[in-house]
Amino acid sequence: MRFVLAIVAFVVAAVMIVAGIAQRTIFAPPSQVTAAATVPADTRYIVIDSAVLNAHPGQQTLSVSGSKNAKTQVVAYGRTADVKAWLADQKYADISYRAGDSAVTVKTVTPKSGLTGSSGSTGSTGAASTATPAPTATPTPAPTGSTPAQAATPGPDPAGSDLWLDEYDGQDAQVTKMNVPSGVSVIVAGDGTTPAPNKIVLTWPVDTSTPWAFPLIIGGLVLLVIGIALYLWGLYTHRRSRGPRRKSGPKMPKLPKAPKYKPTASLEATPRGRRSSRRTRVMAPALLAGVLALTGTGAGAAFAETSTPTPTPTPTATTGAPNANSNTPPPAVTAPQLERIIKRISVAAANADAKNDPNLAKLRFAGPALQLRTANYAIRVKKADQPALPAIPAGPLELSLPQATDSWPRTVTAVVKMPNDATGKPQAPLALALVQQTPRDNYLVEYAIALEPNVKVPNLAPASIGAAVVPPDSKLLKVQPDQVAAAYGDILLNGEKSKWYPSFDLTDDKLVAQVGASWKQQEQARLAQQFGQTSTLTFAGRVGAGPVISMATNDSGAIVWVNPEEVQLHRVTEAGAQVIAGATTAALSGVAQSNTGIESVYGYQLAFYVPPAGSNEKVRLLGFAQGLVSAREVQ
Repeated sequence: MRFVLAIVAFVVAAVMIVAGIAQRTIFAPPSQVTAAATVPADTRYIVIDSAVLNAHPGQQTLSVSGSKNAKTQVVAYGRTADVKAWLADQKYADISYRAGDSAVTVKTVTPKSGLTGSSGSTGSTGAASTATPAPTATPTPAPTGSTPAQAATPGPDPAGSDLWLDEYDGQDAQVTKMNVPSGVSVIVAGDGTTPAPNKIVLTWPVDTSTPWAFPLIIGGLVLLVIGIALYLWGLYTHRRSRGPRRKSGPKMPKLPKAPKYKPTASLEATPRGRRSSRRTRVMAPALLAGVLALTGTGAGAAFAETSTPTPTPTPTATTGAPNANSNTPPPAVTAPQLERIIKRISVAAANADAKNDPNLAKLRFAGPALQLRTANYAIRVKKADQPALPAIPAGPLELSLPQATDSWPRTVTAVVKMPNDATGKPQAPLALALVQQTPRDNYLVEYAIALEPNVKVPNLAPASIGAAVVPPDSKLLKVQPDQVAAAYGDILLNGEKSKWYPSFDLTDDKLVAQVGASWKQQEQARLAQQFGQTSTLTFAGRVGAGPVISMATNDSGAIVWVNPEEVQLHRVTEAGAQVIAGATTAALSGVAQSNTGIESVYGYQLAFYVPPAGSNEKVRLLGFAQGLVSAREVQ
């Protein structure tokens, strides 16, 4: 018997081990699913929607090839609406995929007439060719109606666009791994002039885990050991049973057999009755046990139903209301996207500052920030000891407040931590207001200011939600955003005499202390004492050309960015007298002295917190930047 059990154990062990190994080898599932597509060779842009990328679970791997110049190829992804807005008037190939039959569809999409990329409108697109499903991505013919002139017209270059959530260029675009969520599309392109890579391969991982392989192999080995043990035990027992035996003594004589009793027919009823009663006695307890078991079960069930009834689940009302923000536009940028934008701005600003080149500054600056930097460059060319404006650090970000919008222009506010100065002292953080005018434009710095020490920033919306832009003429704030510049400029000129003075909190305002009404009076008195009545110094305020940017706060207030300007006019009032320009003014105006007068314009970049209308709080200055932006001789 032991040998039989050992053989059975050997057979079962062999089957289990072979089955476990087979699951890991010949029966192992494929490690990935692949879909390939080939687009027309002259296609400049290819779009792959998130529905295609998420056709199978797991991380997607995108491989591109076939580009005439691998250095110019670009693979980027962004929100689907943003990708379509960026393409705007450009023809592109749209790739679709059916996971059921692994069919790939390539469709050429041509925009409707009148759609321009600079407008920022997405519009709707029309299909130019009929898609033909093919497992190996049969390329569709080029759409008719295109002329050689249209084909020769260069398209926009997607490389370096701030619109993308992430981007891969050159050799890095050959193979990219990504986890694209719903609502995001991938764009594959060249530099707008050369065609995009025309061979696209998408790969998804497949779960190749075999949870039963290891238990089968281990179980088979265990059975093998048991079989060996049984075989050795049986062999040992068999050998012992074949050893020498002792001879037994003489057998006892058999006793004579008593005659068998044969009952008569009349007495057979009793034994049969005994057997019948014995069977009855045997069957009765069994039947009784079965009845008791059945009755016991029924009684137990009845008892359970009467004493501890099973509670019936009832639906509970949902306390949370439906998501009210389901239709809220997404934030203009994500946190990683903004970090990448700030790094690009930092590099561009460093290049422009090193060369004092306003044309390089225009790549990343606009409005008041560009005006101040351009003036600083012009001064530094003629006045080498003129300090440069603060550099734009690459990070880290201390605060980001993107606008919640799906249209253009888009506004983003960011606060970047500044490194310590040359002496090791900490510097105030730098606040930036960025604006993207169209989908194909990059974000430009409109305002760049240093925050006030110990500034109290109001409660803002999280970066993942974004904030709304407040209209410049909104009357829901204590001071209309488009009136803040003129109101603060009036305070700088007239001080406590200004009608706006009670509306502003000037307790810790450093700018008023530096260039406010008291300082202006001191300057006028100093010139009168030094030069008598030979000249006059007057001040006037005006609103600069910079945009009014208002970002809503959580308390219904707003962060307001404005650009007031101050005009200083030093005019000669006595014949023969001259006005001597300062070194900075002379460097910018090119006039060291004048017989008539010199006009200097100082630009201010200011950020305020404006509380809501009816609030007991006052408008307070959060940060500022100021400097000479123009100077000229007047007649």
